[in-house]
Amino acid sequence: MTTTTTGAAKEHHLDLAHLTRPDFPLLDQSLHGQPLIYMDHAATSQKPQQVIDALVKYYRCHNANVHRGAHTLSARATEAFEGARSTVARFVGAQDSREIVFSRNATEAINLVAYSWGLDHLKPGDEVVLSVMEHHSNLVPWQLLAQRTGARLRHVGITPHGEMDLDHLKQLLNERTQLVSFVHLSNTLGCLNPATEITAMAHKVGAKVLVDGCQALPHQLVDVQAIGCDWYVGSGHKLCGPTGIGFLWGRQQLLQTMAPFLGGGEMIAAVQLEKSTWAELPHKFEAGTPAIGEAIGLAAALDYLSALGLERIHGWEQQLTEHLFHRLQAIDGLTIYGPDPQRQPDRGAMASFTVAGAHAHDLAALLDNSGICIRSGDHCTQPLHQQLQVTATARASLSFTNTMAEIDHMAHHLQEAVTLLRQDGEPPLP
Repeated sequence: MTTTTTGAAKEHHLDLAHLTRPDFPLLDQSLHGQPLIYMDHAATSQKPQQVIDALVKYYRCHNANVHRGAHTLSARATEAFEGARSTVARFVGAQDSREIVFSRNATEAINLVAYSWGLDHLKPGDEVVLSVMEHHSNLVPWQLLAQRTGARLRHVGITPHGEMDLDHLKQLLNERTQLVSFVHLSNTLGCLNPATEITAMAHKVGAKVLVDGCQALPHQLVDVQAIGCDWYVGSGHKLCGPTGIGFLWGRQQLLQTMAPFLGGGEMIAAVQLEKSTWAELPHKFEAGTPAIGEAIGLAAALDYLSALGLERIHGWEQQLTEHLFHRLQAIDGLTIYGPDPQRQPDRGAMASFTVAGAHAHDLAALLDNSGICIRSGDHCTQPLHQQLQVTATARASLSFTNTMAEIDHMAHHLQEAVTLLRQDGEPPLP
């Protein structure tokens, strides 16, 4: 699907890059003798010094296990850890911090719902509606669950513009639909799915709704109450926070009905040799020692993003995205997958593309030689790439730390790479 040409980027009066770049020490380095240009934020974000400092402070000054100790260090660690939970709750608009369950990542959070809720509620003949654009983390858990329960998976297609086909969704929804699970913002197409509208459609037939918010949360305001969904998941390392920490938001009444996902210490109220009783929310879903330092680092990251302002971040990234599309569409034979910024101004700050005569992996390798980091491959969306009839795409994904000049530099070197590969005369992979 070829997008239409956009105009040049608007006057960038909301330029956040020059304000924030000094906060990100990793970006101040060279790669292969060239200044580093990082355009792989959809895979993982870079970390500001404030997050690094929070991690160091915890391990230097407060390191102790939480909830279990009467000593001062344990009390400090517990206060910081539970404070991090409250920070996440505020960030997504939760009504109560007990609705926030910490996990290793968003993948584990989705699996938690699949096993804790799905095994008790799905039976043969029930249907789970997903979309073809889902990340593997929102496909495989439901495939495993369907095999165990006999439920059927249905998949919403995409439009020629690279957006979720809501007409197809309406056709799939029926009285057998028990769950609709979808990505808020696609990590490949960049489209922002209308989460509030989709949730209302699903609830109309009595289905529960889970939203994968990994790509949306770092770039725009998210309010789970306004969306109306039943569960929402996020990942720390996409939010300028550490790896190894994610979270599940769920409605408190719904979480109370769900069985624990993992068993062990911390998630219990009392243990006998033959049986146990469970702790109150959210601890019944957090077996074992949690990722304490990582949660504290995540809170520091969310505080950083909140101080910048998500609306401000979104405004600057919109301008970057328009300029990215403008520069990419000037390259002959380049196809971008997903809606144009003119069609969907709130789309993600990324572009996945192919170029006739050049394979995505070759493009990424040549750009890396110039100090430019982009992604190539299927981006954990193999079924979507099959729908698009391509084996791999190149993806440039941006953040508020990127500049217009970096986009120009990347586009220049991309054109050089395309020219070089076409001169070699090797046929591109399909």
